[in-house]
Amino acid sequence: MRIVLAEYATGTCINSGILAEGRAILRTLAASFERTGHEVVYPSAGSVIGYGTSVQSDEETFSRVIEREAKRSDLGLVIAPDHILPYFTSIIEDNTVNLGCTPESVQICADKLRCSHILEKNRISTPPLLSRPDGGLCVTKPRYGCASENTGICSDFRLSDDLIAMRYIEGEHMSASFIAGQGILPLSINLQLMKMNTGADSCSIEYNGCITPYNTPLSDTLFSIAASVSSILGCRGYTGIDFVVADRPYVVDINPRPTTSLVGICQVMEEEIADLLLKNIDKELPEKVNLTGRYSFTKEDIR
Repeated sequence: MRIVLAEYATGTCINSGILAEGRAILRTLAASFERTGHEVVYPSAGSVIGYGTSVQSDEETFSRVIEREAKRSDLGLVIAPDHILPYFTSIIEDNTVNLGCTPESVQICADKLRCSHILEKNRISTPPLLSRPDGGLCVTKPRYGCASENTGICSDFRLSDDLIAMRYIEGEHMSASFIAGQGILPLSINLQLMKMNTGADSCSIEYNGCITPYNTPLSDTLFSIAASVSSILGCRGYTGIDFVVADRPYVVDINPRPTTSLVGICQVMEEEIADLLLKNIDKELPEKVNLTGRYSFTKEDIR
């Protein structure tokens, strides 16, 4: 089959901050689809990933290239920043079989304020939202964002339509990676390596890689929460949920698309991620996957 894989940073080259991670995810997916005998095409503004066939694109033509290639392909998948992911996902869904979350689900997950309210309503533990400073530490981040972009810890803030604030919770940063379908297929729990950049008045938080799989007695609990969240939000395909684990696990972000953790997972997973995504479409997922060993990487490693 012919698969179009559209990764935004690779296809436009306008966000250098996420280019290395996006390219690594794209390369991981394209390699898996090729190993399982499928043809891969991907929009590119110049990067060559060593697998599949690149199709010239840039910021202006990216959406048109996706539409054209989707019409020629059997299946498609988009990886893009959350605030624009619904639009590009709609193009895929309108023109071929979408391997990822629906545009409607992506839209909910992308809006961190709306998503937090929905999870609270359904009794899923999330860090409490704050409307004003109260003397304690808080985390501020864009209402729409990805890759811990512009996320920081502070004690004073001013809200806007594009910014949210949550109570800061000290704990371990973990993520649950899974494939959502009729239920979920757990892939791995990952320990996220977070980099703290301390300034005069605040501290920024930056994702810096992960260790996968991460052995924790909370694995079953985290995947149980992931299954509930996935059902509530209507997730489909590869999904990642970020947690801070303190007195209990708190859901801090839902990623309705392939995440950087996939790069490590595919180093230790016996199954092919391409095969699992295709089986998910046919509702033929296995009950579990087999992981051998452990893989650790930083953002510098994948540059």
